[in-house]
Amino acid sequence: MLCDQCRERDAVVHLTQIVGQSVAQVHLCERCAAERGIETTVAEPKHPLGDFLQAVQQQASQLPGDLPRCAYCGTSLQEFRASGRLGCAHCYAAFDQSLRELLRRVHGATRHAGWRPPPVESVNDGELPTADPASRVEALREELARAVAAEAFESAAALRDQIRALE
Repeated sequence: MLCDQCRERDAVVHLTQIVGQSVAQVHLCERCAAERGIETTVAEPKHPLGDFLQAVQQQASQLPGDLPRCAYCGTSLQEFRASGRLGCAHCYAAFDQSLRELLRRVHGATRHAGWRPPPVESVNDGELPTADPASRVEALREELARAVAAEAFESAAALRDQIRALE
């Protein structure tokens, strides 16, 4: 069967399009399918961690002798390299040097250098801060009512502005 588009090469991609009640079949060669953006080969998606683990596994097969094991669960470094999973929390200490190298290669550093949340302010004298914005607004409204009742209008105005900023 020839390609419906170029009529030169054999069709290897067969598409069935259903629009409303009508069914249309399109037969394309590899080149015409590629021009339409249809992939004709199934390829595994590339992932940097997968490539790295594969490289580590190749290094492990080249290393002589027995690789270290976790004293708690018995997982070997070779098993970790093959699966990408540690056996227990004690494995982090047992494979410390290898894990540091893994982190350095994957993230570019062995210490966290990303975003950290800002420090939390205290709400009322010694009270614990509230993480939920709605409960924070409610606490500020209560404090605003106390300030108005005490006729502390300057602090009441500041509390009002804080409430407006959160809303």
